[in-house]
Amino acid sequence: MSQFTVAIVGTGPDPTNPTVEGFAMGYRHAEAYRNNDHCRVVACADIVRENAEAFAGEFDIDDDGIFEDYTEMLETVEPDLVSVTVPPSIHEEIVVGCADSGVVDAVHCEKPMAHTFASATRMVEACNERDVQLTFNRQRRFGRPFTEANRLLDEGAIGDLERVEIGWGDFFDTGAHTVDLAGMFNDEHPAEWVIAQLDYREEDIRFGAHQENQMWAQWRYDNGVHGVMATGESASLTDAAFVLRGTEGTIRIDVEDGPMLELSRDGTCEEVDVGEENMHWAPSSGNEDRFGSPFQDRSISNAVDALRTGETSQLSGEHGLKTAEILFGGYESVRRRARVDFPLEIDDNPLEEMVDSGALTPAPESSDRRNN
Repeated sequence: MSQFTVAIVGTGPDPTNPTVEGFAMGYRHAEAYRNNDHCRVVACADIVRENAEAFAGEFDIDDDGIFEDYTEMLETVEPDLVSVTVPPSIHEEIVVGCADSGVVDAVHCEKPMAHTFASATRMVEACNERDVQLTFNRQRRFGRPFTEANRLLDEGAIGDLERVEIGWGDFFDTGAHTVDLAGMFNDEHPAEWVIAQLDYREEDIRFGAHQENQMWAQWRYDNGVHGVMATGESASLTDAAFVLRGTEGTIRIDVEDGPMLELSRDGTCEEVDVGEENMHWAPSSGNEDRFGSPFQDRSISNAVDALRTGETSQLSGEHGLKTAEILFGGYESVRRRARVDFPLEIDDNPLEEMVDSGALTPAPESSDRRNN
């Protein structure tokens, strides 16, 4: 059986000690490729050579497959598929570089999609122009709490979906998953507008990007379904991480003091079986030293299967742009102090600009909190 050759850009540091400065997602991608019969990891690149060497040792990459410069790696190895696991601020450079190389068939990139809306848009455009498949690692789409909830929606268990309520995580980093999942639940419909407000009094920087402390956002999709999201201190406004409200019932995911998935209709509540899976994790059938997870395996498999068959992956860049538009549009709503109608016509990251301009002045993170 023929295999796709795979290269990883951004191996990261020690994978056993992930932080918001470096999560070593390259290891998690590579583990999923190693578990996929259609793939073979043949090269890696990292600007810190000892990181790349440690990674190569783990995944049996030959010395001539170790690089510090990803462009040299592309020219030398000509991989079929590249995973990009670097901070969002350099996603565009590397994704577009892979597309421009003329040797890469597909790019699988980490989330958040990009540090600015313009960068997110350019990545999708560049890959489309060069017929390179672009996918983003939104692996939670493949967790049973979410796939089972989506199945119930498709079967009409709660009638027509009216609103998706999110009370989990933050707006930009975790929001790259949660808002994406809201779009999945609503059959990938695009949003028409978003309105939002936030609080940012204590500095919080994740993977090189500012992240607000608390946020409220509301948006409407073009089919009339609404999304709402409360983060930070207000996250407990909902009684579950996700509440899917329909005309004939409600689905809750990660219910407070309750089951992982619950269906409510006709005045009764019932737990829906998702095995031992939760929003973050699923039991592994492999050994205990895995760097990845079944969610990660499923995400990589989806991207690889799309490359094999020519079908569109549900992790596609186009779906990613719909999520990015809501996220950057929410920040733009804060900057304008008004509702933002789509299509979004900005290039920057409004939150970063508000910090840079002094419109937002978060207190610097203390060394105590940084080391926790």
